[in-house]
Amino acid sequence: MTSSPIVALDGVAKRYGAFVALHETDLAIAEGEFVTLLGPSGCGKTTTLRLIGGFEQASDGRIAIAGQDVTESPPYRRPVNTVFQDYALFPHMSVAENIGYGLSVRSGRLEKTERRRRVAEALALVGLEGMADRRPGALSGGQRQRVAMARAVVRRPRVLLLDEPLSALDVKLREGMQVELKRLHRELGITFLMVTHDQTEALALSDRIVVMREGRIAQIGSPTDLYDHPATPYVADFIGAANLLEAEALGREGDVCAFRLVNGATLRSRRREAAGATTGSRVTLGVRPERMMAARPETGAANALDCIVMERLFHGDCLRIELAPEGGGKPLFAELARTALPATVSAGSRLAVHIDPDDVMVFDAGGGK
Repeated sequence: MTSSPIVALDGVAKRYGAFVALHETDLAIAEGEFVTLLGPSGCGKTTTLRLIGGFEQASDGRIAIAGQDVTESPPYRRPVNTVFQDYALFPHMSVAENIGYGLSVRSGRLEKTERRRRVAEALALVGLEGMADRRPGALSGGQRQRVAMARAVVRRPRVLLLDEPLSALDVKLREGMQVELKRLHRELGITFLMVTHDQTEALALSDRIVVMREGRIAQIGSPTDLYDHPATPYVADFIGAANLLEAEALGREGDVCAFRLVNGATLRSRRREAAGATTGSRVTLGVRPERMMAARPETGAANALDCIVMERLFHGDCLRIELAPEGGGKPLFAELARTALPATVSAGSRLAVHIDPDDVMVFDAGGGK
C-alpha cells in the first residue's frame, strides 16, 4: 500500500484461557477500502472485528486506527462505528431518535439544529425520508437494517464495522441491500470492514477478501484473485465451489502437465502452478463445477471424465448434476446449461464432462489445509 493504512493489526492475538480464538495476525486496510472477513463459524472473523471495534481486548499485539494506537482504548474512543447483526435499535425511540442518539450523548455534543440536519441527511442517504417518526416495530426488516446503517454513519466514523449486517434478511431483500451497501460505500468514501460467512456476499461487495480458518488468515486478495488463483483447496472450495481430486503427476506434455486420477483417468493442466509438480508427486486438482462442459461419453476423450449421473437438480437456466466417475473416485458436481444437455439425461445415464486445461487448478497434496 502506498499510504499508511487506516487500520493496522500487528501481531494481534486473542486467547480465552487455553483456547486461541485468533493466532498472531498482521492485517493492513487502506483508507476507503471495502474489506470482508470471510470464513465459517469459529474461524476468528468476528473476534477480529470485535478487537478492532474495542469490544474485546487483545491478548497480544497492537491495533492502530488512523495512525493512533487504540489497543487499550474503549469503543467510544475509537473512530469507528458498528452495525450489529441484530441491529440493536431502541424499540421505544422513533427512527430519528435512534439515528441521532449517538450525536446526543457524544462528548462535545452538537447543537440541536445540527443534529437534526445530520439525522435528515442520514435518512436521505438510506432512502428513509418520511419515516423519521416511526418506531422500529413498525418497520420491515430491510427498513430496520437501513436505520441501523444510518445510525452508524451519522457520526461520520473513519471506519464502519459491519457484523453480518444482512444475515437476518430473506434472499431477495439481501440481494437488494447488497446494492445499497455498495452504493453507500461509494458515496460515503469511508472504510468498510464486514464480517460474513456468505461467499456470494463477499464476492459481490469487497475490494479485498480476508479468508480465515481456525483463527488464522488463509489468504487475502481481490475477489477475482481468490476465485481464479486460490492458494489452497480450502480457499478454492470456500470461494465458490470446487471439485477436489487426488492425483499423481505424470510429467509435462508440451505446455501442459498431465495427472493421473485414482480411477486411472488423465487430466491435464495448463495452469502456472502445474509446472512445479514433479513426476510421481501427489497433488490435489481443483475443478469448478461451472467450468465443466458436457461431452459425449467416449472413454479416452481428451481431458474428459466418463461418469454416471447420480442426481440432477433444477437451478433455472442450469442444472446441477451429481456425477460418479467411472472406475471410482469421489462424486463430482457439474453446473451445466440446460440447453447443453439432452432431455433424456437422468439418474443412471452415462455422461462425460470436459474440462479445459486452463481450468484445472493444481495444489500440493500436503498444502491443502
